[in-house]
Amino acid sequence: MSATIRSDAADRMERMYRWQRHLYDASRKYYLRGRDRLIDELALGADETLLEVGCGTARNLVAIAERHPGARLYGIDAAAAMLEVGRVKIAAAGLGERIGLAFGLAGDGRERERFGVARGFDRVVFSYSLSMFDDPATAIASAHAALAPGGRLHVVDFGLMAGLPAPLRATLRAWLRSFHVTPSDVPRQTLAALAARTGAPLQARDLAGGYAQLLHYGPTPA
Repeated sequence: MSATIRSDAADRMERMYRWQRHLYDASRKYYLRGRDRLIDELALGADETLLEVGCGTARNLVAIAERHPGARLYGIDAAAAMLEVGRVKIAAAGLGERIGLAFGLAGDGRERERFGVARGFDRVVFSYSLSMFDDPATAIASAHAALAPGGRLHVVDFGLMAGLPAPLRATLRAWLRSFHVTPSDVPRQTLAALAARTGAPLQARDLAGGYAQLLHYGPTPA
């Protein structure tokens, strides 16, 4: 990823969220479907590590930390404004010793280096972030390379909405474009290719008529 592309992506995220950050959590809870279901299905071990790529305000990380007291969590985001909100939320929850945040772009290959996690992460989560990335396939490949042996990837994001009426589907997709969001089947196709190459299982489900998709790649925890 070139320095120019990295800079452009970061600038776009910063412009978008400089003001939205104040209303982000209150508004997104109404249409980011499946986030809590993903958290419910993590089955995270007490001493496991988890990285969220595109962690935003750390809403998910705080919820995961409260549910799994022994886990060590990390998050990266390309919007410094969102990370500021996230650090405040983490401090307010008393989780500063267990959740680390850093500025970073998906797909840069620095996930382990950034947090000093040499063995890799047991889990990597993408929650409604891949549909905003310029190159979601590279982001997934980079996350896969950052996994520890036996690690798992988890994705929840907008789907192709094939089960919704055509007028509603067109309206939703036009509205999402105004937020630089592009639903696609790239995450599912990329993870399916990984599963075929590595032999690891992939669980893929559509939610609410394809409005959202929920994907779990990797060995199912015992």
